[in-house]
Amino acid sequence: MDTFRTAYVYVRNVFAGKLCETDEGYSFTYDLQYLNSETASAVSLTLPLSEKPYTSKGLFPFFDGLIPEGWLLGVVSRNWKIDVKDRFGLLLVACKDGIGNVTIKEARI
Repeated sequence: MDTFRTAYVYVRNVFAGKLCETDEGYSFTYDLQYLNSETASAVSLTLPLSEKPYTSKGLFPFFDGLIPEGWLLGVVSRNWKIDVKDRFGLLLVACKDGIGNVTIKEARI
């Protein structure tokens, strides 16, 4: 399985796992160090803590739900010149400073 792009997922500013866009769809894998942490919490109810990778043909609904909608989606799309159909690209640029406890980064920090 080839990976095209990777997003680094943080929960309360702690690295939690990787979301990858692949030739078969998408995968999300929790970081083992995060899983072994006493403070580990699931990214979402639909992605409970697990050592096994999650896979999906489409972008996981939880991550898709982080992407802005309406006029703000238009602003993001125009400013970063990203097609509104490129949901992974939008996730990478628009969810760096999320409102909730999950943030998405293009690089691991």
